[in-house]
Amino acid sequence: QVQLVESGGDFVQPGGSLRLSCVVSGNIFSAYGMDWYRQAPGKQREWIALIISSDGTTHYSGSVKGRFSISRDNAKNTVYLQMNSLKPEDTAVYYCNARDSVNRVIYNWGQGTQVTVSS
Repeated sequence: QVQLVESGGDFVQPGGSLRLSCVVSGNIFSAYGMDWYRQAPGKQREWIALIISSDGTTHYSGSVKGRFSISRDNAKNTVYLQMNSLKPEDTAVYYCNARDSVNRVIYNWGQGTQVTVSS
């Protein structure tokens, strides 16, 4: 069974940066794409970034576009999320997952990693 392990979350001041990692115990290239999501307290889980396996094309939600960057290392079965210019509203638990060609989430959710942005 494939497992997702997110890490890299921390407490950071506004304007700061973090890099999150997601290690997949399987071949990430076999999925159509890999995504990052986040869930703030009292809110639904929100999609924020996608990287397509075939050509590395990336897509972002409007809330993070221009500040966050998704990338991958196929050899390490790892997906990254570089987060810059962090804002208090970025505070959330961050999760990764894979999607198939009809945009369905493939794996069970991992435990996520907490990002807190505060002064």
